[in-house]
Amino acid sequence: MSSPNLAPPIDELRAQFGEDVVAPISSREGLPTCEVPADRAPAILNWLRQGIGRPYEMLFDLTAIDERPRSERDGGPDFRVVYHLTSFSRNADVRIIVPLLGPWPSLQTACPLWQNANWYEREVWDMFGIRFDGHPGLRRILMPPTWPGHPLRKDHPARATELGPDELTEEDAQAELEAMQFIPEDWGLERSANGVDYLFLNVGPQHPGTHGVLRVVLQLDGEEIVDAVPDIGFHHRGAEKMGERQSWHTYIPYTDRVDYLGGVLNNLPYVMAVEALGGIPVTDRAKMIRILLCELFRISSHLVWYGTFAQDVGALSPVFYMFRDREQVLEIVEEICGDRMHPNWFRIGGVAQDLPRGWENKVQTLLAELPRRLREYDKLVMKNKLFRARTRGIGAYTRNEAISWGVTGPGLRACGMAWDWRRQRPYGGYEQLDFEIPTASAGDAYARAEVRIEEMRQSLRIIRQCVDHMPPGPYKSSHPLTTPPRKERTMHDIETLIHHFLAVSWGPVIPEGQAAVTVEGSKGANAYYLVSDGGTHPYRLRIRSPSFPHMQMLPAMSRGLMIPDLLTILGSMDYVLADVDR
Repeated sequence: MSSPNLAPPIDELRAQFGEDVVAPISSREGLPTCEVPADRAPAILNWLRQGIGRPYEMLFDLTAIDERPRSERDGGPDFRVVYHLTSFSRNADVRIIVPLLGPWPSLQTACPLWQNANWYEREVWDMFGIRFDGHPGLRRILMPPTWPGHPLRKDHPARATELGPDELTEEDAQAELEAMQFIPEDWGLERSANGVDYLFLNVGPQHPGTHGVLRVVLQLDGEEIVDAVPDIGFHHRGAEKMGERQSWHTYIPYTDRVDYLGGVLNNLPYVMAVEALGGIPVTDRAKMIRILLCELFRISSHLVWYGTFAQDVGALSPVFYMFRDREQVLEIVEEICGDRMHPNWFRIGGVAQDLPRGWENKVQTLLAELPRRLREYDKLVMKNKLFRARTRGIGAYTRNEAISWGVTGPGLRACGMAWDWRRQRPYGGYEQLDFEIPTASAGDAYARAEVRIEEMRQSLRIIRQCVDHMPPGPYKSSHPLTTPPRKERTMHDIETLIHHFLAVSWGPVIPEGQAAVTVEGSKGANAYYLVSDGGTHPYRLRIRSPSFPHMQMLPAMSRGLMIPDLLTILGSMDYVLADVDR
């Protein structure tokens, strides 16, 4: 790749460590990117975290790429480890890429720099077999402990048909049962201390309070939580591996199933990343339609959280009222998209269809009715003394702790930090809209609820502007890589029909390069990092989901509290297990 014009902090890195150490790399979305040698990577990461002025406080994402098929063809490293760092004081990101040689490479751990590096490094080892020296507990995190191989390596099968018949002998079954046994020492936990024998309690993976297949092992002194160990991966479906065998176009429905309550909020960062790779512009009307649907799904997701959170702490009625309101939102989505929870409606270059006639009627009804309902729910839930007693002071953390753990979205804004990608890094037309960023100060379960409830009101404000100022024009770009091409051009002649058929069945040929796009999802920062080798499908597809780092913080939020408080904390986090596991 050619060297781009240098920008901070690449120029600062080269001045500090030398031009022969820091090699700039171009990226399609313009994110400052460089390669650094493995032996210098720890010092460079440490300097970016603690040495540079206005440091990069958050490890936003950490992943890897298996480069062996390309290195055999073109030369180069066998693997690349990719760090995506965020500086809130600079309002800027940087991507650090570390090339590695050999079939089983290793790299120094970044756990002393960022607390959330623990799970990210475990995931890289689990998926790629790359070791991190000095890691406190490098073991499987998404795959079962008995799983053979590392699934995101290119030589690992991508389809069930590539594997042999699935057989389970008695010996294999016994080995699986033994592997499921919880041994505290394996997780760094003590069985006793100071003359007290601890009790270990399984919560989940079938407990209703865990909102899905999540297992939490509690280390207890009586009913007090000494420590908590989240055990994830039960919902892992290989969403990133699937991206390697789907075309750029046909992968869109898979994105809906990650945060399955977020709908098109999953589509948006993916199609925007493809558009950045292909240099595909999007029309003003398509941008505003996307925003309309995103904010409808933000409200829908928050209503599910609101009702189930109240139910988690003992209020049984609100969930029925709030699901009624959610039904009103989903009826609008269905009328526009043709489907409800999983519309997979955004397309590369725009949206699937234009808005139907009369689309604004039900939206106007929602804008008129929901604010009154939210005021009723304030009295029913937020001002309820039992709800306040169960949530205030529970699961609290500070702004610095949130940043170190990689918390984004309402969980970060509940600590008093008014950071929202729609405002700080406007994308997709949000720069044209007027809305506020809700914050709270306590950083506890109640504060996280305050932020989400006010976000629904701000989403209604955004939707009102979409209704009042929906621009005219086409709903899809005329760029040749737009997929599928605009329908009115399909039946013009046999050449255009063939082009349409190939664009849908094979997908577009996206130029070589890399790009990442982040959006403000309903649960936090949702990002896709795509690498193209100039083909019809991604060479590497990375999903940065907000729920993954949020779940990692559960032990720190739970220690010293009681068992019922654990369910309050889980409910206040607003996670989806498919978003954690992918």
